[in-house]
Amino acid sequence: MLLRIAMLSTWHVHAPDYADQIKRHPEAEISVVWDNDEERGREFAKQLGVPFEKELASVLSDKNVDAVVVNTPTNMHRDVITAAVSAGKHVFTEKVLTITSKEANEVAEVVKQSGIKFVISFPHRTLPHNLFAKEILDKGLLGDISLLRIRNAHAGTALGWLPEHFYNQEECGGGAMIDLGAHGMYLAAWLLGEPRRITTMFNHVTGKEVEDNAVAVIEFKNKAIAINETSFVSDRSPFSLELYGTKGSLLIGGPNLSVQINSSLLKGEMDGWVQPSRLPQALPTPLEQWIGAILRDEPIHFTIDDAVMLTQLMDGAYRSHRTGCQVVFPLD
Repeated sequence: MLLRIAMLSTWHVHAPDYADQIKRHPEAEISVVWDNDEERGREFAKQLGVPFEKELASVLSDKNVDAVVVNTPTNMHRDVITAAVSAGKHVFTEKVLTITSKEANEVAEVVKQSGIKFVISFPHRTLPHNLFAKEILDKGLLGDISLLRIRNAHAGTALGWLPEHFYNQEECGGGAMIDLGAHGMYLAAWLLGEPRRITTMFNHVTGKEVEDNAVAVIEFKNKAIAINETSFVSDRSPFSLELYGTKGSLLIGGPNLSVQINSSLLKGEMDGWVQPSRLPQALPTPLEQWIGAILRDEPIHFTIDDAVMLTQLMDGAYRSHRTGCQVVFPLD
């Protein structure tokens, strides 16, 4: 079976990458493009060599469309995703799920009542170094975790390569934190569990409508604290993930993305800072997981509940920014 996929908008910068992944996949093809911006959509369809359809309802009612990839403005996610699910289409979506927790819960309810396969793009949860961090935590090799620090940043705004619509507060729901900072948020929840409270500091280095430099500090119910740092104005800023516990520490990152662990629980086996000789095998990409799940019921490693948790963390982060106050979970 060849999976027939509709691309719903090319608003997000990752849309061309998802299209390339589908084109390279032997079991999938792009059948049509829709976009809320007709000119943008027609150009994307032309590049892909497929038809453009200006009516979303026509795409979703088309029996020759099995599934959709959602790259619309974030403020359209709830309506577009729920319409696609209601039409029986499998859904892959760019993060975040929605801007508000209320909308996220509405989407989750529709997804859970359907038989469709849903995947949100959480690529950092497929990477060997982050899978190693999860493995180390699950084995308890660092003891009780006191601190997690994640930094994920680039200079897209400072260097001018992000599209101008990424600074539209209404469409995006925010700036650096809701986009690039999403990776740190879903990693923190995956590693540490349920959040208890959050506080943030955002600023506007380049004077855009949305923040371009941001930090969130989250306390989890297990007493661990996570620091999630992100930026659109940090050039040559390598990814880093640091875990500190009562029995040891794990450092991931730097220019060469090195992985180093030091644990008193390994004393005698390996003393001091050591680099693991082997990391876990990478998982399939989020898009590959989605296609495999649709065609062969293969496992999906992040769920609609994980997607809702990301939105809850983001909702809390922006409430803290707007009010200047600490925000306590669960959100009302």
